[in-house]
Amino acid sequence: MNAPRRPPRLKVDGVVLLDKPSGLSSNAVLQRVRRVFNAAKAGHTGTLDPLASGLLPLCFGEATKFAQTLLEADKSYEAELCLGVRTDTGDAEGVVVESREANCVAEEFVSACSRFVGTIEQTPPMHSALKVAGRPLYEYARSGVILERQPRTVRIQKIEVLAFAGSRARISVDCSKGTYIRVLAEDIGALLGCGAHLAGLRRTRIGRFEVRDAVELERLEADLANASDWLQPADHLITDWTKVELMHDAARAFGHGQAVALGPQPSAGRDVRVYGPDEQFLGTGEVEGSFVRPKRVVGAVASP
Repeated sequence: MNAPRRPPRLKVDGVVLLDKPSGLSSNAVLQRVRRVFNAAKAGHTGTLDPLASGLLPLCFGEATKFAQTLLEADKSYEAELCLGVRTDTGDAEGVVVESREANCVAEEFVSACSRFVGTIEQTPPMHSALKVAGRPLYEYARSGVILERQPRTVRIQKIEVLAFAGSRARISVDCSKGTYIRVLAEDIGALLGCGAHLAGLRRTRIGRFEVRDAVELERLEADLANASDWLQPADHLITDWTKVELMHDAARAFGHGQAVALGPQPSAGRDVRVYGPDEQFLGTGEVEGSFVRPKRVVGAVASP
């Protein structure tokens, strides 16, 4: 007997703010949500390690064109540190390589954290998704190969100590893109002289989006009839950009990739979101003088 044929994938456009559970990879979560909507095209806006939970915006269809805006955004995390124990991966999934007594007091821990606020250099960990010669670093690490990595400049805007109890601490971190919280945990432990690793991680914010506005995976899968309530429109990631509205002829030309003239306009060189008649989202553009040039086009206005 032949297996039942899967229904064809649907053209779904939009964004779901998901509260990712720990224990699953970002791609595994993406595929489960994709099945909820039976979506033809899907992507996420930067991965979270399986250990981590929290905010993971998922993009479908035309919305995938704007995922880069969140990859570039600042982020916030809540992290749990285990002091006195170092692992080969820098987090709780690794093998313990050193144990020491964690004998610092709260004031020392707070002081150590403050040393990392500002612009700092971080060396990407071997157990990361950063690619070298087309392969992620973690693949080299699993094969026992350690590669030289160049330090990266990142910025940490704030570290707040939420709790401290001897060998355990919980902190809140506001940081730029590309910041490795597990490296921050290791560096704090090294400064204290006892070592440390990342015991838990939760992403609470990306840009202007907060995890409190996200839906949990189990809730989404348990209520398929209302899943679309959590699907935001394709322009949801860029609603803070300047809005440009075009009349019918200009909208049609823009939708076909042509630069069009503007009337009253935003500042020159400014990225804008562009709409046609009846609030139809056409994509993003860049204002150059008295014209707006298409950057990412998602729709075309049909001839009347």
